[in-house]
Amino acid sequence: MLYLISIGLSKNNISIGAIESIKVCTKIYLENYTNLYPNSIEEIESIFKKKIIVLQREGVENNSSMLIEEAKKTNIALLVYGDVLTATTHISLLLEAKKKNVETKVIHGSSILTAVAECGLSLYNFGKVSSLPFGNENVISVIENIKLNRKSNLHSLILLDLDPVNEIFVSINDALFYLEKNGFKEKEKIIVCCQLGFNSDIQCGDIKKLKKIKFDKFPQCIIIPAKKLHFVEEEYLNNLKV
Repeated sequence: MLYLISIGLSKNNISIGAIESIKVCTKIYLENYTNLYPNSIEEIESIFKKKIIVLQREGVENNSSMLIEEAKKTNIALLVYGDVLTATTHISLLLEAKKKNVETKVIHGSSILTAVAECGLSLYNFGKVSSLPFGNENVISVIENIKLNRKSNLHSLILLDLDPVNEIFVSINDALFYLEKNGFKEKEKIIVCCQLGFNSDIQCGDIKKLKKIKFDKFPQCIIIPAKKLHFVEEEYLNNLKV
């Protein structure tokens, strides 16, 4: 059997379900490229009491058949930061396993898509999520998604790209520059978030004020709130103003 196991946003989010599932697995892999985790691999190993084999992107995306073949013979686990099903890669892995008659089990966990509610905005009022990649000079899809969400009075969550292995990141300050370059005014209200879910730092203000702050805790994301807020959302954001 192939276990896809979420380990949340920090070791404090690791569930009993994850721990119990690991007990029956003979080999444990960790996907180590999709997020920045605040705890070391050694700390995770101490919780599971088993050795972890680290996989980079090619180990999961290009060699998924290796995982499937191993899972035919024994129970193996793939650990994923956040929740396993926030990435389409893992849906593809489940489909491949199904085609080859390999049993699978998914253990869910906390993710940015739920932790973002810590900013006080209702999850029901979020629209399509975007990712701002490296080399975004000619990227227009993010702006198009924001405009589309705003037509329906929905909030826009923008995830900022990262490369944890090489320790490089798209920063909040990069994202603010991107927004201005694409027509956002200095008075536009933006919510910025650092290390959501484990050491959350959330601030709300206009672009002009936020540009003056150096945000150096990662991972990061930004939120473009809807034009019309629920009164509870507005009250909560008032407490986050810079």
